[in-house]
Amino acid sequence: MDYLGIDFGCAIGSLKKGNFPPKDCLLPLISKLLGYAIVAASTTVKLPQILKILKHRSVRGLSVVAFELEVVGYTIALAYCLHKGLPFSAYGELAFLLIQALILVAIIYYFSQPVGFSTWIRALLYCAIAPTVLSGQIDPILFEALYASQHAIFFFARVPQIWKNFSNKSTGELSFLTCLMNSGGSLVRVFTSIQEKAPTSVIMGSVLGILMNGTILSQIIIYQKPQIQKEKKAK
Repeated sequence: MDYLGIDFGCAIGSLKKGNFPPKDCLLPLISKLLGYAIVAASTTVKLPQILKILKHRSVRGLSVVAFELEVVGYTIALAYCLHKGLPFSAYGELAFLLIQALILVAIIYYFSQPVGFSTWIRALLYCAIAPTVLSGQIDPILFEALYASQHAIFFFARVPQIWKNFSNKSTGELSFLTCLMNSGGSLVRVFTSIQEKAPTSVIMGSVLGILMNGTILSQIIIYQKPQIQKEKKAK
């Protein structure tokens, strides 16, 4: 029994015989189910952040460069997974995260008026290059180099935001729920990537995601308490 690339036959066969499914049968099944769960959850992972900005009509404390780099990183990661022919359950969330990241950057631009000339140049360069990268119409060696740099891109996408949080002793309009889901998704993706026999570079990207998203999540928890206390005193 195969559905959406998930083989239920082995597990169901074992259960019908009154036996618990063996490890070789159970782990791939769990991996596939978790993979699709991540893809489903990714459709709304950045929604809390988007709604928080729209509610407060503010991008206070948010690093524009961090979110721009995130878009570039998602684009490269998605293109690489498509190029490698990995199963959709192993990377599907990247498509939804990219769409939401683009919407998020557009909203940040809107509430960061006036937008500078250099910002428009970056946006136009992305629109010109992204379709070529996503279609895989570049040299394979360059593709590998791009994906290798993607880890550095995600690292430097988080560093400006982490530093800004540290400098301001505040996380501004960052959404706790979005950061929590990012951290949880990266953690689960390490397991599914290992089970799907994804390239080591893909696994390391998820590990890096755990470290960086976990750092931002801890900052939200640490800096949120003083902010709440200040608001109570003000009242």
